[in-house]
Formats: sequence, structure tokens, C-alpha cells
Amino acid sequence: MFGLGWSEMVLVAIVALIVIGPKDLPGMFRTLGQFTGKAKGMAREFSRAMEAAADESGVKDISSSLKAAANPQKFGVDKIREATGLQAGPATRELTEERAKAKAKASEAMAKAATERKAREAAQAEATKPVADPAPATKKAPAKKAAAPKKPAAKKKPAAKKPAAKPKGDA
Repeated sequence: MFGLGWSEMVLVAIVALIVIGPKDLPGMFRTLGQFTGKAKGMAREFSRAMEAAADESGVKDISSSLKAAANPQKFGVDKIREATGLQAGPATRELTEERAKAKAKASEAMAKAATERKAREAAQAEATKPVADPAPATKKAPAKKAAAPKKPAAKKKPAAKKPAAKPKGDA
């Protein structure tokens, strides 16, 4: 509104109550409401008149085309081709067909590689699969623990050399 907070409105209401008086206050609020309604109606009528003038002059058409041009999803390369009169020529069609063939060839190669990879993985899994013993032994001897490999002895670092004493010279 006018930037009035609740505290300012309460202060204005108290001053109005004191200055105008309790008897005339409802009539004043009614008159104020009618004036506000008339002002809003005039503003609404003015904005409608401006919109009608804009419609007659074609501003909406220009505005919608500018909005469409600013939106790349709605105004794509096809719209540019239509506007310039360019159509996809034979060279473009040939290039498109070549790309489709290349895509199909690449897809076939990838499918073949995937099936070969799956076959290799299956064969590798089959080779690493433990073989079941057809005749289990009655009693197996417990497996001996392998001796832990000995760690090599730690290398001794050579003793650090002491720096040579500086000769004392005559001062």
C-alpha cells in the first residue's frame, strides 16, 4: 500500500477517532471505501483501454514472436529454416543417411563385443569354479600350516660422521 505498518495504522485510527469523533467515523469510512472503489475501477478501465490499443496496433503479435524467439525450445532450427526458405538439400539427406549407417554399424559392433565379453566372463567363471570331489575321502589329514616367510633382517644404517673440528685460528 503506502508502506504503512500495523503500528502506523493503529496510530492513524486512534488520531481519526479523536479528531473525527465516534459518531462520524463510520460515515467517513464508507466515503473512503467508495472513493477507493472508484479509483480501482478507473485504474482497471485504463489498463483495459491500453490493452485494447495494443491489440489493435499488433503489439501482442510482436511480443509473442519475440517470446518465441527468446525460447530456444519453441523456436528451433526448423523455424529458422522456414523463415529463410532453406530446406534440407540432397547433400544433407546423404549425410543423414551416412550417419544412420555409421550408427547402425557401431551398434552392431558394440553388441558383438558385449556378447563376446559375456562369453569370456562365463568361461572364466566356469574355469575358476571349484570342482566337486566325486568320492569324498573318509578322513582327511589336517592341512599343515605353511611356515611364515622370514622377514629379512633390517639393514643397519651407517653411523653418521661427525663434522671435522674447525681449527682454531689466531684472533
